[in-house]
Amino acid sequence: MSESSSLPPRIHVLDPRLANQIAAGEVVERPSSVTKELIENAIDAGSQRIDVEIEQGGARLIRVRDDGIGIGEQDLPLALARHATSKIGSLEDLEGVSSLGFRGEALASISSVSRLELVSNAEEDPRGGWRVVAEGRGMEARVTPAPHPRGTSVAVRDLFFNTPARRKFLRTEKTEFAHVEEAFRRQALSRYDITWVLRHNQKVVHQLPSGLSASAQERRIASLLGKNFIEHARYIEREAGGLRLSGWVGLPTHSRSQADQQYFFVNGRVVRDRLVAHAVRQAYRDVLYNGRHPVFVLYLTLDPDVVDVNVHPTKHEVRFRDGRMVHDFLYSSLHHCLASSRPSEDDEATASASEQPVASPALTEMKGGSSLQASQSESAQWQQQGIALAPPQTSARHPGAEKVRRFMQGYQALHPDHEEMLLTPQAPGAWANETRPVNEVREAPLVMPESDPASAPPLGFALGQLHGIYILAQNAQGLVLVDMHAAHERIVYERMKNQLADAEGIDTQPLLVPVSLAASRAEVATAESEQEAISKLGIELDVAGPETLLVRQLPALLAHADPEALVREMLEELARFGRTHQVEARIHALLSTMACHGSVRANRRLTVAEMNALLRDMERTERSDQCNHGRPTWTQMSLKALDKLFLRGQ
Repeated sequence: MSESSSLPPRIHVLDPRLANQIAAGEVVERPSSVTKELIENAIDAGSQRIDVEIEQGGARLIRVRDDGIGIGEQDLPLALARHATSKIGSLEDLEGVSSLGFRGEALASISSVSRLELVSNAEEDPRGGWRVVAEGRGMEARVTPAPHPRGTSVAVRDLFFNTPARRKFLRTEKTEFAHVEEAFRRQALSRYDITWVLRHNQKVVHQLPSGLSASAQERRIASLLGKNFIEHARYIEREAGGLRLSGWVGLPTHSRSQADQQYFFVNGRVVRDRLVAHAVRQAYRDVLYNGRHPVFVLYLTLDPDVVDVNVHPTKHEVRFRDGRMVHDFLYSSLHHCLASSRPSEDDEATASASEQPVASPALTEMKGGSSLQASQSESAQWQQQGIALAPPQTSARHPGAEKVRRFMQGYQALHPDHEEMLLTPQAPGAWANETRPVNEVREAPLVMPESDPASAPPLGFALGQLHGIYILAQNAQGLVLVDMHAAHERIVYERMKNQLADAEGIDTQPLLVPVSLAASRAEVATAESEQEAISKLGIELDVAGPETLLVRQLPALLAHADPEALVREMLEELARFGRTHQVEARIHALLSTMACHGSVRANRRLTVAEMNALLRDMERTERSDQCNHGRPTWTQMSLKALDKLFLRGQ
């Protein structure tokens, strides 16, 4: 006998219960994980109603009951076995999974760390039900008769009773139920054709009837996320290249301090994907207030063959075959939807906001500024109003500033059919020379047509100016208040972006001394493979060695930027998402700063014609509901709200 043969065996097969408990560590984190898995099975069973009952936050009981197809007696012994499933049978099935559950691990893993009982009936006769439980170290299935209506009930009791180390990590009942409710909320938002009921400690928390109409879906969202979500959201529906996106996108003014109302579904499966998150973040880039998070409920539908859902044990992440195309589709769809954020007659969000005006942060007086232009013979008709800007005093420090200055000169030619005059402090009677106190509300005649108030434009007609900061206007709904600096800032910013986009290419500037960067091999590989995309951004990036990059050229507007930080962030985005918005974001940040300093500032006196001109420009400008920093530019108080404030009719 050899010496090696006398050694004790070091490799052995785990017993089934221990193997299942190890597997449970991947799919059973807390009661909400169990709830999610059981609900997904109920959905896959074709249920029309799903009842979820929770006790003590799920630590004592989790019961999910459905009216789906049920499980026959002959299949029940395998229902609690590992790697047993009815949803895939070949590799081809795995490559195009359309069901929510498919691995065949959930029930086996859950039964190894709890007291699990499954009762099901595939017959119409309620006396034909059967019960199955797993017992002993070998997890043998025991099947006994048990009357049950058509469908399945799964009861999970005493979660982690046999793994005390994991049970002690459970939080309070309130915290655990909050996680369970969130899991329930995600699933309820995924299927509007199913009736959902959630109970906690014998009390009904949610009762959501099925309904596929737009109003029924919005009622469900309002029940789960609050009425404010629906009142401040826009519906989006777009289809291109085999991709379809639909759902609700929250207006930038209705944002959250944390990302707790972001729901994204891929073929009905809720996911948290980095590519999706990046596309959404870029779409909201210059309309969201600093540190805030957007809200949305979005549904992406595509061919199951082009998305891999088998990349994570919890199936929360997915991998798209063409991630670049998906990213571009999501970004362009959301970007276009948010660009339409402007005052309009059919803006439902505006009407709802009239009951709860949005509070704007206090306006800080900005340094620098420019003059407004107005016609010498302004017409009383709002269709003929417009606003123009004198060129801002751009800093010579910024290469490309001369080009932007030329863009700004175009603002003086917005109304060639009118004789225009630049209002300066030397112009007789101009607002800059007025000596009235800045906190005086300027009186002005109402310009709204008396015969037909409903024909007024969305923002109505100016009544006066408050504290040199806000414009007061009247429209058909009531009172409108506009932060004139914030509104004008957005108008100038959007015009500068459009002028830059219409220009032929990006002005570039070679660096006098190329900047050498120590790069990883992955960064060098990205620079080589994305050379065409990088060149289109106005950047010349050469590979000087296996771990060295040379920056030879930058966009002229970014000549004073940090080349290393810019290039590294750009390469990181290209590698992770196939697209980069770093150069565009930095150029837009510069234009935003210039627009801020080139906009009408606080305490500037405006004539009624100038105020009306600003209102009309707001109605024509994309994203004019927010300034460049994401602050709201206007709000409205309806006549109903005003009557309530003064107790009229009460």
